[in-house]
Amino acid sequence: MVHSSNGESWKLFNSVHPHFSVESRNVRLRLCTDGFNPFGSFAAPYSRWPVILTVYNLPPGMCMRSEFMFLSIIIPGPSSPGRNIDVCLQPLIDELVQLWSSGALTYDISRK
Repeated sequence: MVHSSNGESWKLFNSVHPHFSVESRNVRLRLCTDGFNPFGSFAAPYSRWPVILTVYNLPPGMCMRSEFMFLSIIIPGPSSPGRNIDVCLQPLIDELVQLWSSGALTYDISRK
């Protein structure tokens, strides 16, 4: 698979939400996170968990470039958020649900 658009989940999403997949300007986002210790592995126990959104309806060579990755949350703490990560992600999820239900006004340069 060269790109996520070739995957089964992308095709299933298109069949379940045809109104979204018809418009090519709709943005598909991927949420990813991974924690690290900013002070090294032997220092005081502390971690940071960045949550990054990437734009997935770009060509394969562009979708993982840094200018198309958006740092949306940094979860600090003495250890990984574990099962409580949903509490930390709730504000982001609320904004994404709002974006899904009502959209956002943007400027379309092709139509001015």
